[in-house]
Amino acid sequence: MKVVLLVNKDNYERYSSWDDVSWELIHIGNDAPPDASEVIATEADVLIVDAIMKIKADIISNMPSLKLIHSLGVAFNGIDIDAARSAGVYVCNNAGVNAYPVAEHAVLLILALLKRFRLNEDMVYENRQMEAKKNCFMESLPELGSLRVGIIGFGAIGNAVASVLKPFGCEVCYFTRRGDVGFKDVRYLPLEELYATCDIVLLSAPVTSETENMINNESLKLFKSGAILINMARGELMDHQAVADAIISGKLSGFGSDVLAPEPYLPDNPILMLPKELRSRVAITPHTAGITGGTFVRSYERIKKNIEVLASGQKPDCVVNGL
Repeated sequence: MKVVLLVNKDNYERYSSWDDVSWELIHIGNDAPPDASEVIATEADVLIVDAIMKIKADIISNMPSLKLIHSLGVAFNGIDIDAARSAGVYVCNNAGVNAYPVAEHAVLLILALLKRFRLNEDMVYENRQMEAKKNCFMESLPELGSLRVGIIGFGAIGNAVASVLKPFGCEVCYFTRRGDVGFKDVRYLPLEELYATCDIVLLSAPVTSETENMINNESLKLFKSGAILINMARGELMDHQAVADAIISGKLSGFGSDVLAPEPYLPDNPILMLPKELRSRVAITPHTAGITGGTFVRSYERIKKNIEVLASGQKPDCVVNGL
């Protein structure tokens, strides 16, 4: 079994426990994807790829020995899953391994916006502490426990967010295209009702033809005035200009996200170009919510197990391309 690693080498060496494997391990590229010809030339049975790496049809169709493409993370939208399915190649991801770290990060972004963290911290550094405090007396800070949070997409991450939010005492609702699936302590709402009634709307849905740009000018009109939007999924779920315009108009009182599109983030992204005076209403992180030591340990463990299962002639876990 020839296994090619298209992931950060330091990350692999630090978090994997593969000293006992009998496979031939080949590492090419390090943070930057190698040329397609270099990948093809390995004649690999398995490709392990960074979650945002693009593996196109030209690679898949020219690797007759290829049996498995495994994402290191949860995302797999850079992989041509149709070409892989046609070639009989499994595509697997690491669904759920980063759910709780991402949920923790979601709460970080929510609280940073609710408590006006950036604005108040800047005022402290500007020797305006008492002014900041006076502002809070005049317009008190909200408590998370008094708000309704609506989660769009209720897979592993959405479920983890609901679990982490529960001790705060806030009402948690959800929408999924599967409909009401009877989750305990979490109420199902139709999408338009969720938009209209939730103080915080949190995205944790996958990117599909149905969900791409689901947050746009029309859907934002349905939002409760002054709502906060949090994106813990993918930047492709939203029209960035529409979100920026909603922040400028006040339709959104805050926007927090661990993801923008395209990635790497571009300086002319409409959200990054918001006027300086609106920066305190935005909390952006560099797609790091799920990047924890525990996540990587769990990811490499699952990949190792899936390769072992594949080598024994069985179907691996977390197949995402319908094989």
